[in-house]
Amino acid sequence: MRDNFRSKSRVLALGSAGALVTASLLTGALAAPAAGAEARKGGQDRAQWGAAVAAAQAAKAGIAWADCPSDWGLEKPIQCGWVSVPLDYTKPYGKQIKLAVDRIGNTGTKAERQGALVYNPGGPGGSGMRFPRRVTTKNPLWVNTAKAYDFVGFDPRGVGHSAPISCIDPQEFVKAPKADPVPDTEADKTAQRGLAKQYADGCAARTGRAMLQQMTTPNTARDLDVIRAALGEKKLNYLGVSYGTYLGAVYGTLFPGHVRRMIVDSVVNPSRENIWYQANLEQDIAFEGRWKDWEDWVAAHDSAFHLGTTRDAVQAEWLQLRATAKANPIGGVVGPAELISFFQSAPYYDSSWVPVATVFSKYVGGDTQALVDAAAPDLTDTAGNITSENGNAVYTAVECTDAKWPTSWKKWDRDNTELNKQYPFMTWANAWMNLPCATWPVKQRTPVDVTTHKGLPPVLIVQSTRDAATPYPGAVELHKRFKGSRLITEQGAGSHGVTGLVNPCINDRVDTYLLTGKLDGADVTCTPHATPQP
Repeated sequence: MRDNFRSKSRVLALGSAGALVTASLLTGALAAPAAGAEARKGGQDRAQWGAAVAAAQAAKAGIAWADCPSDWGLEKPIQCGWVSVPLDYTKPYGKQIKLAVDRIGNTGTKAERQGALVYNPGGPGGSGMRFPRRVTTKNPLWVNTAKAYDFVGFDPRGVGHSAPISCIDPQEFVKAPKADPVPDTEADKTAQRGLAKQYADGCAARTGRAMLQQMTTPNTARDLDVIRAALGEKKLNYLGVSYGTYLGAVYGTLFPGHVRRMIVDSVVNPSRENIWYQANLEQDIAFEGRWKDWEDWVAAHDSAFHLGTTRDAVQAEWLQLRATAKANPIGGVVGPAELISFFQSAPYYDSSWVPVATVFSKYVGGDTQALVDAAAPDLTDTAGNITSENGNAVYTAVECTDAKWPTSWKKWDRDNTELNKQYPFMTWANAWMNLPCATWPVKQRTPVDVTTHKGLPPVLIVQSTRDAATPYPGAVELHKRFKGSRLITEQGAGSHGVTGLVNPCINDRVDTYLLTGKLDGADVTCTPHATPQP
């Protein structure tokens, strides 16, 4: 399931400059072999050679910063620019694609500056271009860090302004109502399988196999290293959230000597066995747990929402809503698929607890329009729909190409039927979203073996125990794999993306690490951030 740094609207499926000398570029990475030696290299080694070539070129070229295009929604003094990277890193002198980057300079003195802090919000398919706006909007959590760092965002390959990919017409993508993800019959499953195959074929037709084949996390990590070089930075300071943690884990494995500071927040389990089929099954279980947490909270605030005083009562209202929408889509457009797409933001983010409960409460009180406004697609928002479809295309392309997926429908059917018995909230919706990977039209790779190599500095890992999108064991696994890392656990909390929330126990340690490089002598457990109040 794509992490929700976007509106997930596919429910067929548900749907962030000086030059370096070349020698310093290659410190801690594979030194560039001679061309003849390069030709004998295996795939990954050859791609790493290509990344070194591309980084050396980017360091010489730098970035021609300018005011951002007016329609990008990035106000001055944020600046935008482009970095060229190879489409295929095994052919670094071949076809290039341009990646959009933006930055805002550090707010402190020249002496206070520690370089650039590069951000990825997740996805795969999320844009980091809004990261510098944490400075222009004076986000209080990032004031101290902004004194020391330029804040840099980018659109990863395939995303937004960076050679964007597509799998289906965006207006068709958002059209509603879609079929109920939970199948009643074998015919329902057959129909969904047909849609998934059609979607996979659409990715090949609209994007092209050459581009699809290169839509991988290791390639995005190589892009990240080229961006580092183009910024004139010897080493990377990086903040990755959700899928951005996996990108960071792969970067740290491929370029250990290029890392200066790295924070990973809400962590994907990087085990090869988990990427990506198993990861999605684990999400289904975790989503059910966090959904129940939200229902408990709604019940505790019955005086505000009038949806029942117990979890079971709130669940009964949900099931009734679902049944009503299935029998007769609300407003003609909101069926069960659209409901899941809207309601899933509550188990994702605590910030959605009040808004989702409010809409639910209004509906039960007789106001159906609030639910239609919240859950139905806006067909007039063509730019937003293009962004939504693009994000889903990148999600699918990266996860399907990164790793081998089961091709046996019997396995998908058996696993999801079994999970759905106990974890019905997201299971089938998530299955259909990922099913294009079963018939993916390009070669599927073997995931990188994430581990510590010489030169990797201590990494700061931040995770809440009840996170639905990236379950807690993922943080524990990365902590084991990255020697010298420190884990901050937010005990009893479950919002996705912990570093963006007010919790001094976490915020102060993030600042200290980024400003001084210092970590606690042992792992830390923090009490949860404040629970939302109606």
